[in-house]
Amino acid sequence: MADTSGNPTSEQVAADIAAVTGLLARRLRSTSAATGLTASQRSALVRINDDGPSTTAALARAEHIRPQSMRLTLGVLEEQGLIERAPDPSDGRQSVVSATEHGRTVLAGVRAAKQTWLSKVIAEELDADDRRTLATAAALLRRLTEK
Repeated sequence: MADTSGNPTSEQVAADIAAVTGLLARRLRSTSAATGLTASQRSALVRINDDGPSTTAALARAEHIRPQSMRLTLGVLEEQGLIERAPDPSDGRQSVVSATEHGRTVLAGVRAAKQTWLSKVIAEELDADDRRTLATAAALLRRLTEK
């Protein structure tokens, strides 16, 4: 769909971006499937690692899931030694979870696998002009996410 000047409409560009980013996200997730973690477990571990220690309730809110579901997710991560619990310094009735060294190592491996795959396909499939265009598009996407 294009406007009267032949330019794509914002609606069409939005639909195209949503579709391709979904495909890219699924492809990147598949590069790290060997961890045995589900998407929700990876997401929680990333949030804990990147945002720092947190309570179950705060993580559930951030991930838009029920606290009971987050407790199950955290239980699996704890069993695998990826996170650890400690008493909440501001409320002794609660605990906070944080990533363990093993959890940070697993995440580093996941991120490296994604980066390796993406770097490889960019190098194999895109010429210098395409890479410049993609870099510009990435900067524009980042700008949109900051709104």
